[in-house]
Amino acid sequence: MDFDPLYFFEVTLAGLGSGALLALTSLAFVLIYKATKVVNLAIGEMLMIGAYVFFSFTSGMAMPVWAAIPLTLLAGGVLGGVLERAIIRPMLGENAISVFMVTIGLGSVLVGTAELIWGAAPTQMADFMGTAPVFIGEAYISRKIAISFAVATTLIILVVLAFRFWRGGVALRATATDQAAAYSCGINVPGVFSASWILAGIVAAGAGILVGAIGGISPNMGVFGLSALVVVIVGGLDSVAGALIGGIIVGLIEAWSGTFIGGEFKLLATFSLLIFILMIRPYGLFGTAEIERL
Repeated sequence: MDFDPLYFFEVTLAGLGSGALLALTSLAFVLIYKATKVVNLAIGEMLMIGAYVFFSFTSGMAMPVWAAIPLTLLAGGVLGGVLERAIIRPMLGENAISVFMVTIGLGSVLVGTAELIWGAAPTQMADFMGTAPVFIGEAYISRKIAISFAVATTLIILVVLAFRFWRGGVALRATATDQAAAYSCGINVPGVFSASWILAGIVAAGAGILVGAIGGISPNMGVFGLSALVVVIVGGLDSVAGALIGGIIVGLIEAWSGTFIGGEFKLLATFSLLIFILMIRPYGLFGTAEIERL
């Protein structure tokens, strides 16, 4: 088959759109791990709940999109705060594997809750982005993917700026570096833990709206979080930059392999990348290597 530069460019644009959503979801992983050292495998299910809440506001209550979006983000933050305070905080200090398993069980509980409230059948959000194609030169890209890329990129920039300059972001970085030193400086470390889960819940809810708008919603859409987990491991569990760059890399690899090799090879390509990175960089591309004294 002859190489078509225009088609390759279109596939690349789609990969960048998917990568931005993966990066946004991965950011929620990183925010929690960086502050609390908890690997939260329920991020995908928190994303799914955000999508269903937005669906309820827009389709169930006929609420305008401009009002439904901030309310959904608020609901995501509340969910993150409640989960941290009621389930995760009592587990802090316990074996890391125990906390890890709790987040797996939490994901299953959220899936069951969604099925009880909204049912198990997949459904579609009301179309609020439009269907008119977007052209970059002669290259075509889906309008939903283009808008999702723009929104995800904007949210990522806002979170990174808050993380860098906002007082709460500075406190989060200080807590991530050394909890004991943060306590000695007067930082409310438990409050930082809660803030990280709240912010992660907001980010996950925003990602849920975008992912649901593109592919529809169902209780099983939380599997998107597994792809984001690959991104986090590739980029580094505690690295914001790693989440961003890893998301773009994985998004492009999935788009290229799925289009030019076959959809059944997407997972093969993604996890081959994961294994390769871990063999040469066990802490990910930008993760912090932990040095332990024996």
